[in-house]
Amino acid sequence: MRFALEQDEDGWPPVTSEGVWARPVGDGEYELDNVPWFARRVACGDRVRAEPDQDGVLWVQEHIAWSGRYTIRVVARQEGALSGGLQEVIDRFSPLGAECEGALPAYDIVALDIPPTARLAEIKNLLRRGVEEGGWEYEEGCIDDRWEEI
Repeated sequence: MRFALEQDEDGWPPVTSEGVWARPVGDGEYELDNVPWFARRVACGDRVRAEPDQDGVLWVQEHIAWSGRYTIRVVARQEGALSGGLQEVIDRFSPLGAECEGALPAYDIVALDIPPTARLAEIKNLLRRGVEEGGWEYEEGCIDDRWEEI
């Protein structure tokens, strides 16, 4: 299934649509089965409503329910402390309970799929520290008030 995406004035995200895995749960509803790279305000496990276009491609129309998981995207700086090393990003966040997936070779991004049982405060502190140290930038793709209050 696909999400239609709007690019900002800087051309981000670098695509105008994104495909994700999903499984049908009935009545035109689907559960996302992977962490989105670019779609905002959705996470793995969320439920969405989708409809097929004239070619049979499913397009997300509506967000139905949040799974409780967080989506954070980490972009390692090529000139930074990690020299763009995505595996180093993965190695730092995985022990804290984040499920991580790198997007190479297409994009220098690690998507963090964070369950609510993960060590959220430690993950958020590590994200901030990485920015301060010049190792990466990050985007909060799907968060809630609990995340904001950390």
